[in-house]
Amino acid sequence: MTIKHMPKDALDRDAAELLDPVFVLDDVSVFYDDYEAVRGVDMRIAPRCITAMIGPSGCGKSTILRCLNRMNDLIPGAHIKGRITFHGEDLYAPNVDPIEVRRRIGMVFQAPNPFPKSIYDNVAYGPRVNGRRSNLDETVEQALHRAALWDEVKDNLKQKAHTLSGGQQQRLCIARAIAVQPEVILMDEPCSALDPIATTKIEDLMQVLAKDYTIVIVTHNMQQAARVSDRTAYFTTEVDEHGERHGRLVEYDLTTRIFCNPADKRTEGYITGRFG
Repeated sequence: MTIKHMPKDALDRDAAELLDPVFVLDDVSVFYDDYEAVRGVDMRIAPRCITAMIGPSGCGKSTILRCLNRMNDLIPGAHIKGRITFHGEDLYAPNVDPIEVRRRIGMVFQAPNPFPKSIYDNVAYGPRVNGRRSNLDETVEQALHRAALWDEVKDNLKQKAHTLSGGQQQRLCIARAIAVQPEVILMDEPCSALDPIATTKIEDLMQVLAKDYTIVIVTHNMQQAARVSDRTAYFTTEVDEHGERHGRLVEYDLTTRIFCNPADKRTEGYITGRFG
């Protein structure tokens, strides 16, 4: 397993950046009606780095990811307890517009989901919805460049997006997210439907984008987390005294520590394949 090693100055910078985090999750629990799906999560997510969430199916990592841009608001009965702040502001305060939250905190989903439109119109869609009508050509080109897709599609921008390969469609979805100038990009299993070559391109792209964006990724692929992330959060499920299962955050630390010297035996067991 290849692990992204961080030099000492990077470790020092990581510690400093956590003093001024993008997100702070304080005792966050997520409910679907009366069922507590995830319990008591505390995290600080640093700017301009890649944070990976790993763990077995059903442990709550995607649920927590969707809390960061209020996507869970769209699920009937879903609600949180605890507090999530974005640059110190309560993300769930009554005066916060969830649509603006989702503009500033973009999301890329597990399966590529381009709109049934042209490549150009997919990327231009967000800026148009936000009222932009000028410089769209420049916006589209810049977003496609940043998503490492421009050279492959620049002569076919009017082509239907669904004619692209799966990996190209996923990079198009990343370009679509970038086009509205977010600060954060959330990625929920972005490579699970892709072949190894397309996966490598997405991983390379993530590391380039992390120079300018905060990226949080959910992945079942531990090798992927080890390769691309700066920090890793390991989630698991626990059964309470009433026999109900809840997702729990077990350990959250630098990726090098999580994979080389985990503090919790449950993390070590999952990473070595002994359980989970």
